[in-house]
Amino acid sequence: MPHPIEDHALIGDHQTAALVDRHGSMDWLCLPRFDSAACFAALLGDEENGHWRIAPKGAGPCTRRAYRADSLVLDTEWDTEDGSVRVTDFMPQRDHAPDVVRVVEGLKGSVTVRGTLRIRFDYGSVVPWVRNEDGHRVAVAGPDSVWLRSEPSVRTWGHAFATHSEFTVKEGEKVAFVLTWHPSHEPRPPLVDPHEALRASLEDWRAWVARCHYDGTHRDAVVRSLITLKALTYAPTGGIVAAPTTSLPEEIGGVRNWDYRYCWLRDATLTLRALITAGYLEEAQAWRDWLLRAVAGDPADLQIVYGLSGERRLPEHELPWLSGHADSAPVRIGNAAEKQLQLDVYGEVVDSLALAHRSGLATRPHGWNLQLCLLEFLREKWREPDQGLWEVRGPRRHFVYSKVMVWVAADRTVRSLEADPRLRGDADRWRKLRDEVHREVCERGYDAERNTFTQSYGSAGLDASLLLIPRLGFLPPDDPRVIGTIEAVRAELGHDGLLRRYSTEEAADDGLPGGEGAFVVCSFWLADALHLAGRTKEARELFERLLALRNDVGLLAEEYDPVAGRQLGNFPQAFSHIGLVSTALALFGGDAGG
Repeated sequence: MPHPIEDHALIGDHQTAALVDRHGSMDWLCLPRFDSAACFAALLGDEENGHWRIAPKGAGPCTRRAYRADSLVLDTEWDTEDGSVRVTDFMPQRDHAPDVVRVVEGLKGSVTVRGTLRIRFDYGSVVPWVRNEDGHRVAVAGPDSVWLRSEPSVRTWGHAFATHSEFTVKEGEKVAFVLTWHPSHEPRPPLVDPHEALRASLEDWRAWVARCHYDGTHRDAVVRSLITLKALTYAPTGGIVAAPTTSLPEEIGGVRNWDYRYCWLRDATLTLRALITAGYLEEAQAWRDWLLRAVAGDPADLQIVYGLSGERRLPEHELPWLSGHADSAPVRIGNAAEKQLQLDVYGEVVDSLALAHRSGLATRPHGWNLQLCLLEFLREKWREPDQGLWEVRGPRRHFVYSKVMVWVAADRTVRSLEADPRLRGDADRWRKLRDEVHREVCERGYDAERNTFTQSYGSAGLDASLLLIPRLGFLPPDDPRVIGTIEAVRAELGHDGLLRRYSTEEAADDGLPGGEGAFVVCSFWLADALHLAGRTKEARELFERLLALRNDVGLLAEEYDPVAGRQLGNFPQAFSHIGLVSTALALFGGDAGG
């Protein structure tokens, strides 16, 4: 049984990431990219599906752990009867091949340390052939190979299709392990110096953090979330993955298990806003440029989700040999949401382009032409039903948030034309569309008896995305309909002070059985809406409550179970950390504006 989701910490090299638990076990690692097949998949099965543990012999969970200040370098420490030991985990930014470095350091006394490395390629299904070569343990199967070495060399041996080691460290002594992946048909890549790599990694991270503009309340939490977002960025393209994991359950034992190792357009504007406001214009521009490349082409072919480099085909299938985290099956690879129609993503793209322009990011000549093409598509299609922001797998409906985002696309285009007469385009044409959409949403998406907007036209259900209406500028924050929506959403979707994104009961008809936890980013949206409505004290109290949901190293999953008091869903989740940064900036440091 894998340890709980929140027991894990993240390390990464801006192209992939690993999860390490409190027992010193690396339970998840995909090489060489976020979306590659995992070689450690114990997180979704058991130890036989691959893991790498380094810990004092016979020890249980660590005594303490923490990231080194302003970095993604993780220190895990154990106090034992014989002394104390630290394991430092990190992945240096790669020059050639990806490396995982684990440095064992004696802090006090003399501690015997045990290591077990169980490589299982292709999501835990392929046992490699292992040999010794030039002081390395080399594991090869098909296209994959990994090389393990230690400095100084320690004795290793094979048993039960795993590599084991046992050694003793005294105070001040260090043993460093380096695990390197490369294609099996290529020669071994250059060796990295683990100690120099540690120094360089700390220097790189701290230089990056020093660029942060935010210096308000809860700066440590904001910086940790920004570091997490940076760690989820695929450096070669600038794309930001929703999470580095797949199929971590939204309900323990349930089937709502999805692959999030891709880039979602729904995250576009909020991500861009957070990066720009925090001072990370280079990352913001890389994300905007990824967006332009990914969506290029016929507007009718726009997807809601793309691969790390903008790939469009993400076929979904299941891995039957994995039991799922805490027996939550199926384990899915790929994401069938690529084929869905979601009108809101057109608004997200246009809003992102407008925000980038207002913020002074370098313009791209084709960006405006793309924006006009997207508007023309929306003008023809906006009255159609879609699958909505949350990718429901039930029937298409007229989701209110989708229509509001159509309004956003028209509104941002009108504003751009008004601000810059040099831009080509018919402002009156888009004003007309903006007014039509606004009128229809207020007529068909609003329940006057309950004084609230609804999830879709004619439905009784509510949706947490309705809380974004004032932030998007669709209605002012003090509009009675906005105030009523805040209260209704809070009453009907609230659970112990947190929010579900929508009701998963039968009436919602989202095409799936079972339920899910409170959706973390939606609770941040509630804090934003309360703040905009002048209820800042309530908003700050909610923000404090949300900070307390983070695990001991400051990470948030997609969801939270208030009853069991545990995190749920893929981890760590970019959307949750974007919400934390955006809300902190709004409450304590100023916002970039809508």
